[in-house]
Amino acid sequence: MTHLSDLDIANQSTLKPIGEIAEKVGIPADALEPYGHYKAKIDINQVQQKNGKGKVVLVTAMSPTPAGEGKSTVTVGLADAFNQLKQNVMVALREPALGPTFGIKGGATGGGYAQVLPMEDINLHFNGDFHAITTANNALSAFIDNHIHQGNELEIDQRRIEWKRVLDMNDRALRNVIVGLGGPTQGVPREDGFNITVASEIMAILCLATDINDLKAKISNITIGYTRVRKPVTVADLKVEGAIAMILKDAIKPNLVQTIEGTPALVHGGPFANIAHGCNSILATETARDLADIVVTEAGFGSDLGAEKFINIKAREAGFEPSAVVVVATIRAIKMHGGVGKDNLKEENVEALKSGIVNLERHVKNVRKYGLEPVVALNAFVHDTDAETEFVQQWAKENGVRLALTEVWEKGGKGGIDLANEVLEVIEQPQTFKHLYDLEQPLEDKIETIVKEIYGGSKVTFSSKAQKQLQQFKENGWDYYPICMAKTQYSFSDDATQIGAPEDFEITIRELEAKTGAGFIVALTGAIMTMPGLPKKPAALNMDVTDDGHAVGLF
Repeated sequence: MTHLSDLDIANQSTLKPIGEIAEKVGIPADALEPYGHYKAKIDINQVQQKNGKGKVVLVTAMSPTPAGEGKSTVTVGLADAFNQLKQNVMVALREPALGPTFGIKGGATGGGYAQVLPMEDINLHFNGDFHAITTANNALSAFIDNHIHQGNELEIDQRRIEWKRVLDMNDRALRNVIVGLGGPTQGVPREDGFNITVASEIMAILCLATDINDLKAKISNITIGYTRVRKPVTVADLKVEGAIAMILKDAIKPNLVQTIEGTPALVHGGPFANIAHGCNSILATETARDLADIVVTEAGFGSDLGAEKFINIKAREAGFEPSAVVVVATIRAIKMHGGVGKDNLKEENVEALKSGIVNLERHVKNVRKYGLEPVVALNAFVHDTDAETEFVQQWAKENGVRLALTEVWEKGGKGGIDLANEVLEVIEQPQTFKHLYDLEQPLEDKIETIVKEIYGGSKVTFSSKAQKQLQQFKENGWDYYPICMAKTQYSFSDDATQIGAPEDFEITIRELEAKTGAGFIVALTGAIMTMPGLPKKPAALNMDVTDDGHAVGLF
């Protein structure tokens, strides 16, 4: 068993020149735009589209716990396992956000011997996409405030501006601010606030756009706020969609990197999995499908959030169907859902597994509701005991659930061969894929369907504000959009303390947000933060840079 850190393992790995990685999947030289030796952007206009596109394998998970499930690690390891089995495969991942990297997460490029590289570049500024998105978002804020300052021809009500500024950092001090102070030449004073960049609608749009023209069209449809008579005001009204799209002209191109084992990887985009849809870009996924026979990708948090949005928002917008779904589970997470505290996870506790397995069971059932056959990846950790592993394996056998013990953190692709073989079997079987709801259904019906079918709730209550918004959105012609639920990731309910598989609970929709550019309606439950704060001891305390310019403390 290795005791090296993820960064140590990454630094000891030998990277291939990015041209070799591109050649492996047939990316033409004209399409490759290198950013140094080991990273590149791909000009999608130079990649030939094929009719028999690659099959999509979605990696999701049971409800996350503070113990961590290793979803990105399994995603990378599974792709490496396919590579070892001589399959033509690519992996498509989200880009990590700087705020969580310096806060709690420490990074998001997989772990152990299942990582995408160069790890420190990807976890820091990468190829500048997040900076471009931040700039585009804040340029729109500047255009809005300038319009008001210059006479407010559109009669925007500055009390009803929905658009916020963003920053790619966890900074609670900026959640609520006043802009325009300092007298008549400094603009018009109004309340504003900052979100984290990954919560920006520009990020969601970049990840749902199918080409540059679609990007521009989606930007023009953004509702930035309302007039004094409650009429929506869009970017098209401000006539700045072209300028904003221009800022994003390079950010829209997917980024090519590689895994430790040399599997080609596209890492592109990263919308918040609470407030947005939590998946990498359609452009990256579709480009990978043009280049490879199998594309392994992931969606944020558990299947109740990430997979639900992947299927009902991203896959629907892109027009493809996933061919297989992997549900990542760990002994540690199952025990936590059985009531074990984080400090006691090293102790064997089969009784807690019996209690906590209900969480995994519901995620498996939920995947089947889409007509897809799930494969459980039991991600091994060093303190798992034989008795605990055997219990989960026996549970799977008794319930007709495909399960593979996965050891990719320690063994790389070799540790994911059993999982890959299970997934290959599922890919070859006919699927009866279906979406959870039809877009023609009223917004409240879509929300109730998600709450009852996926969460296990019995009732949805709409606050008086949400009821008024439902009526207003219907009048605005927005009721045909899909729903993007904003909910805690730790529970099926809107209460993070309700672990396991709670039933017969009520969910309150306190507010709705119309993301008319991205093309979905956000339904807010509980207290979802769109600008996180840093913890008392942030991961940044362990980070440094060496004399020769290499990162230390990323994990």
